[in-house]
Amino acid sequence: MTVKILGSGCPNCVRLAENAKKAAEAAGIDCEIVKVTDFADIASYGIMSTPGLVVEGKVVSYGKVLSPAEIAPLLKAGMPKLSL
Repeated sequence: MTVKILGSGCPNCVRLAENAKKAAEAAGIDCEIVKVTDFADIASYGIMSTPGLVVEGKVVSYGKVLSPAEIAPLLKAGMPKLSL
């Protein structure tokens, strides 16, 4: 799973990345956290304020720092479903 943090690298962006890592670890989810700092790339997601949180290509939050407890269900919802 790929999780992207959209932002300039400000303290809020750093905190969101840390919280995403904590949420993934607590939920037992293997994910790659990618920091996107290029403003053109950030703008391509259509957000107006940072930090932004993108799970598997979908913007799930922007403009605030979510806690690990708030991020965990977003990561679980973004996991691919296994079909038997």
